Amino acid sequence: MSSQTPPRPLGPELTLADNLDDAADVLVIGLHTGEDGPSAVVGDDILDAAVVDEILAALRAVGAKGKAEELTRIAAPAALPVDSVLAVGLGKADDVTPEQIRKSAGVAARSLVGVESAATTLSTLDVGAAAEGFYLGAYTFSKLKTKDVTTPLQRVVLLSTDKSAAGALTRSAAIAEAVATAREFVNTPPSHLYPAEFASQAEALGKAAGLAVEILDDKALEQGGYGGIFGVGKGSSRLPRLVRLTYSSGKDDATKVALVGKGITFDTGGISIKPAANMENMTSDMAGAAAVIATIVLAAKLELPLDVIATVPMAENMPSDTAQRPGDVLTQFGGTTVEVINTDAEGRLILADAIVRACIDSPAYLIDTATLTGAQQIALGNRTPGVMGTEEFRDRVARISQETGENGWPMPLPAELRADLNSKVADLANVTNHRYGGMLSAGLFLKEFVPDDVAWAHIDIAGPAYNTGGPFGYIGKGGTGVPVRTLIAVLEDIAANG
Repeated sequence: MSSQTPPRPLGPELTLADNLDDAADVLVIGLHTGEDGPSAVVGDDILDAAVVDEILAALRAVGAKGKAEELTRIAAPAALPVDSVLAVGLGKADDVTPEQIRKSAGVAARSLVGVESAATTLSTLDVGAAAEGFYLGAYTFSKLKTKDVTTPLQRVVLLSTDKSAAGALTRSAAIAEAVATAREFVNTPPSHLYPAEFASQAEALGKAAGLAVEILDDKALEQGGYGGIFGVGKGSSRLPRLVRLTYSSGKDDATKVALVGKGITFDTGGISIKPAANMENMTSDMAGAAAVIATIVLAAKLELPLDVIATVPMAENMPSDTAQRPGDVLTQFGGTTVEVINTDAEGRLILADAIVRACIDSPAYLIDTATLTGAQQIALGNRTPGVMGTEEFRDRVARISQETGENGWPMPLPAELRADLNSKVADLANVTNHRYGGMLSAGLFLKEFVPDDVAWAHIDIAGPAYNTGGPFGYIGKGGTGVPVRTLIAVLEDIAANG
């Protein structure tokens, strides 16, 4: 298969305007709930007051309330150069946050399948949030379909008279594209995205963004002592890779941040094979790698004043006559020996190698992210990432994640669980072999490979990275792009505050 980067664009074209002279097919407005009925969000000097009154009268006549994410579509007044008006609820005016604007914009975008262009006044509240919501809500993965392909919304005009809106739009459009890039990787099936191909696509994206790129193939991994990555990947005919992407700001005193993402392109569980039901969802087991690749490319596009190095292990976990067995002992990069009790706990093995390699670069901060444990879903559900690590940095990452709308939650690393990772034959076992605190014990395993002088956060995204349910807000089925927005916001916070 020839390598190619994910197709562009992955979402609608986003443009700014201060009026509706540039005609669109649909005008999207926001509605607030109120005791006297809904009120319209149209901004100042965007629409004539009489036209707004006409729109509100029509919306009230058909029962629009303005409840969060409620959709009501009506014919447009004759004075407007659009065919229809779509009102999307925002809830009470005092309760509206940037995340609610994203969600409402996403719901609107998802409803406009087959519409060429839309204009919106949601941008009068927050240009960036509206842009991200429309772009991500309109995103679809259809490149492998040959029949009955629906066309998503193609163009959005963000109405605003704010003189600073252009800068906000540029940043948010770049963020939305990065999230969509991660989604595109996650949604690509394992038949089309295996370690060598994933590495090749990461290399193409990295070089296009001006990053330095290094790729270790299976032979280099085996010879270099990367026992975790090679041990997991050797059971597949499609052998493992380790990709290193480096963004240098050019500043002598720049803070250095290491990113690590789990890149299991498909996970059968290996010899400890998973049940067949829903195994197809394991196409998402490289979501951490996808997020890290998209984030470092975004950091370069935004020209952040820090240095970022991404270390991304890629492997396919398959059962075969060459696969590692339960009871095998492997030697991680750096020398730690690990007894592999369960081959389905493979993510921590490839991450451990990558973490040790990343820390050779002496970063001040390390963030790793992975679809690591089903225990994350049991503890926190499918929309809340678990954040573990160095307490101060863990809490900082979780707070920033909540501010972005990705809702990471700080979790402990209980000391009493550490003894359960002891092995009779090696330095560590890869699982505790009991059902208690599975997400936390995985974090404790990774902690063994992080130097004490590195501020570290581990983000478990097992549920949040892949939506197996119905669409909601700006999230469709499949890959979500979590935690790209958290990662870039943390990088920006480090750049600003150290």
